Amino acid sequence: MRRRPLSLGALVLAAGLAVTGCGGDGGADDGDRGADLRVRSAYMPQPVTGSMAAGYLVIENDGDRSDTLQSVTSDIAEDVTIHKTSGQTMESAGSEDREIPAHGSLVFESGGMHLMFEKLEHKPEEGETVSVELRFAEAGTVTVEMPVKSATYRPTASTESSSSSFSSSSSSSSSSSSSSSHH
Repeated sequence: MRRRPLSLGALVLAAGLAVTGCGGDGGADDGDRGADLRVRSAYMPQPVTGSMAAGYLVIENDGDRSDTLQSVTSDIAEDVTIHKTSGQTMESAGSEDREIPAHGSLVFESGGMHLMFEKLEHKPEEGETVSVELRFAEAGTVTVEMPVKSATYRPTASTESSSSSFSSSSSSSSSSSSSSSHH
């Protein structure tokens, strides 16, 4: 069988059809926005020991679809797990606990959902910033810079208003208290 080279016009037509095929099914969902996430109030209280630390933040979803926080990593810890506290008991959070509903939020706070940084590479000190990667089912991987605060720090209304935004289509964003970027 003899092969013939494709003309430039045929290549452009084929590429156009391939891109159109990836554009969705033309249904009613095409107008919906995906996850449009914003992280605010991210911080790590200075840990008391050199082996474990906690992290807190708020993830808000202004999009029309829910998203789920699948995992968290950080170069400061061998393991970062997502826990929840119920009464006096701490347990790993299931996937239903890690969902950020459309037009809703997921709050990580003392006495509730929180991040546990285990097997620390070094004990973070107040004033340092810890880089944390959040992996979402829809939004992908997002890097948040988490400032280390005093061990007794508690966010106030004014610090809770500072935030960072990212969405499935943005490349990066930052703020003074925490920053995040989508990769």
